Amino acid sequence: MPWKESSQMSSRLEFVLLAQAPGANVRALCRTFNVSPKTAYKWLARYQLEGESGLADRSRRPASSPGRSSDRLESQILTLHDKYPCWGSRKLRALLPDGFLKPHHSTIDTILHRHGRQIESVPDLSDVARQRFEHEAPNLLWQMDFKGHFPLTDTRAGRCNPLTVLDDHSRFAVCLSACGNQTRETVQSVLTDTFRRYGLPERITCDNGSPWSSHGKGLSRLEVWLLRLGIKIGHSRPFHPQTQGKDERFHRTLKRELLDRSGFNSISACQSAFDKWRDCYNLVRPHEALGQKPPVTRYRPSARPFPERIGPVEYEPGDLVRKVKSSGQFNYKSQKFFIGEGLVGQYIALRPSEIDGIYRLFFCDKEIGALDVRNNP
Repeated sequence: MPWKESSQMSSRLEFVLLAQAPGANVRALCRTFNVSPKTAYKWLARYQLEGESGLADRSRRPASSPGRSSDRLESQILTLHDKYPCWGSRKLRALLPDGFLKPHHSTIDTILHRHGRQIESVPDLSDVARQRFEHEAPNLLWQMDFKGHFPLTDTRAGRCNPLTVLDDHSRFAVCLSACGNQTRETVQSVLTDTFRRYGLPERITCDNGSPWSSHGKGLSRLEVWLLRLGIKIGHSRPFHPQTQGKDERFHRTLKRELLDRSGFNSISACQSAFDKWRDCYNLVRPHEALGQKPPVTRYRPSARPFPERIGPVEYEPGDLVRKVKSSGQFNYKSQKFFIGEGLVGQYIALRPSEIDGIYRLFFCDKEIGALDVRNNP
């Protein structure tokens, strides 16, 4: 089946919103979502005429009705609250369909209070940053981390480790994966699927723990793989989680809206719930920093496709190229120098510096150290 079986409507909505972005390549999106161009343009036409309701398999009642009474407005507000009990009045106001006179958010608070409704798990806003920074376009920076881990209700199934990757510009969650562990192999597999769907970012930032960083000297194997793909790597300062503030905020929202409200007996059950919640977060949930628009309104896939085969590393003429042996060492003039086990089997470059006898060490385009051979003729 071409659309995701777990969330067919959300897949169609994500497709049409991405396809309507400036410069979007509809044919490429068709291949990504595994649908024919004929089907894709049919849903685009229906969306333009009928909005989200046009994406359903069966017709729905029109979302707009200019003549609705205040009773119907209150009914709509209560329906939205019942569907999204963790969202405040500003978000509910942004979700009111066209055709409703949108009241002030304080009026919505009054309506909810009058009907005995209460927003669940109101977040603590005392630590919300008043000065925000974001990159100017999608895919310039992705923030990546694990949201800790938690036990499954079936203790024999182990624990779930939610892996999250968030686009810095749009807050679009390109990845929310229920992982059984936090190993490099698992992360690389999940990232491969993510890159195939959304393309490659310019840079990824993560913390200094495993598997992102090497516990010893040099690069980790995950860093080496990302660098081979042409992705720059950054790390947050130790004990400064605010460096990845958007992903940390995403974690709090995930915990409040899903993890604190549900239990899961298997990794597959976690993933099913994650997919549904991620679709809502990306496609529906208004975001204050985005003018109460959902993240998909500011996101588009990267123009850099994932290469199924990675070519050899190319260095500059005049570089001395050395292969890193199984011991994590490379040879220079019959001597061995340790560079790190993460680079085993890779080729590095020794590039002369301004000081005679000192070489700058490079892997791909990243400078990874220096070699002083002045006392080793």
